[in-house]
Amino acid sequence: MPEDHVDRFLQRLEDLSRDTELDLEVEGIVDRIAGISRRVKRALEATLSEYGLTHAEWEVLGKLRLSDEHTSSPGELAEEVEVSSGTMTSRLDRLEGAGLVARKPDPGDRRGVLVELTPAGKDAYEAAVNVQARKEAFFASALTKTEQHELNGLLRKLMLAFEANENS
Repeated sequence: MPEDHVDRFLQRLEDLSRDTELDLEVEGIVDRIAGISRRVKRALEATLSEYGLTHAEWEVLGKLRLSDEHTSSPGELAEEVEVSSGTMTSRLDRLEGAGLVARKPDPGDRRGVLVELTPAGKDAYEAAVNVQARKEAFFASALTKTEQHELNGLLRKLMLAFEANENS
């Protein structure tokens, strides 16, 4: 099998691994996951740039798109994406200025506001999702469907171990 840049890096680490607790198999896994993650992130940033969106704005559009009524309060959105209310206000101002969301009075709270995904916001979000899905499918096409399924299972095991550790 051909070598990738991680293989070449691991060869340089062989001496160090004999004198430390460094496990080259584990290092290879971690470095490859990190490298793939960086490349997927760059591809997503390029996709979002095509639509004039930042990752943070796309995340807000996604939360609205996936909500039952395509609406949410600014406070709920801020909580979901784990930012301050001030940060969320800035994001919503930008998205509203671009015509991707609209603020409207909350019928259940006279002082409240709801944020609604506009048709343009829905279209922009879904178009970006489609472009990114094609890119990700291309990346994954290096594996057969069976291999993709197997890899998903293995990565799920790793994720569950991380999640269990975070919750303990």
